[in-house]
Amino acid sequence: MRTILAAGLIFLLPVATVAQDVENAPSVNLPEADVTRVMTAAVNGFIRPGYDAFHASAEKMTSAMATLCETPSKANYDAARAAFRDAAVSWAHIEVVRVGPVIEQNRFERILFYPDRKSTGLKQVQGVLSKSDETAANPATLATKSVATQGFGALEYLLFGTGSEVLSSEKNGFRCRYAAAAAANIANVAGELSDIWDAPDGIQKAWEQPGPDNPDFRTGGEAITALLGILVHGAETVRDQRIETFYKGADKARFPKQALFWRSENTWPTVRANLEGLSELLDKSGMAELLKEKDRPVVAAAQAQLKSMIELAGTITPDLEKAVEDASERRKLDTLLAGGKNVISRLNDGYGGAIGLSSGFSFADGD
Repeated sequence: MRTILAAGLIFLLPVATVAQDVENAPSVNLPEADVTRVMTAAVNGFIRPGYDAFHASAEKMTSAMATLCETPSKANYDAARAAFRDAAVSWAHIEVVRVGPVIEQNRFERILFYPDRKSTGLKQVQGVLSKSDETAANPATLATKSVATQGFGALEYLLFGTGSEVLSSEKNGFRCRYAAAAAANIANVAGELSDIWDAPDGIQKAWEQPGPDNPDFRTGGEAITALLGILVHGAETVRDQRIETFYKGADKARFPKQALFWRSENTWPTVRANLEGLSELLDKSGMAELLKEKDRPVVAAAQAQLKSMIELAGTITPDLEKAVEDASERRKLDTLLAGGKNVISRLNDGYGGAIGLSSGFSFADGD
């Protein structure tokens, strides 16, 4: 675990594990030209377009919030909520890439502070509202505050939480201006990420051209190990942080209001986007091409499982209290958990073993 101090708040977040994976992994020997092709495809086919799309959606969300504050109405309120959903889904699609610039300068946490089991974010946002703290209504000063007050979690409460109906009628009220600042803050961070990845001589080059002088990847084997780590840890996140945070099984305690985005009923749209991101990265990178023909079915099997999970997630009720209480809905949740474990195994053991990672090495952090 690592400890982050932000505006007087101390909280714990998981360490960035992909770099540790690369450091601890056994040596993998693959043709450098093939690795370069896969890494270039991952960067240009998924990572850069993903961050560019997220930036564009965050800008649209910021614009929708500005319109709502200036011209409050039911229609503009609904439009701002829809823009929130689109931006959250866009973020979830690229969120699986938890390496590089996004884990620097608290960017990830500034976009999304979660999980938040002690409701730290809610308490802090409510505190800002009760005091009408004007420094939270300015994106520049909001960015210096606790990460729990400035990302999607804060914005969701402002748009969907208790008292949010005032946004449809009160012109330039504090709640709306705070929400607009939160949206702009997300857009600013998204713009930073897009710009960093689009710069041709920065991380883009480092990822596309592994080599002895490369600060990120000295060999193609290290690069592919890191790319595989993104997929394994991404699948773990869906299982551990998106589902098991509120549901671990029919015979265990259930906490539907600990689910991400339960207020806005965007839990399953964002889970689907997480899974779609994993599937797209696996596909667009062409990682299967690094395997011998006899080993390639493991990638097809992982893709089939991901697609099944994507389809299933789209059928679960957005009412999470019903989802964890209704037997038929719980069966879907159980199937998702089992599917996630299957994907992790196919990627960690199946693909990892096929490229030369020993059976004793594991990305996975356990069940």
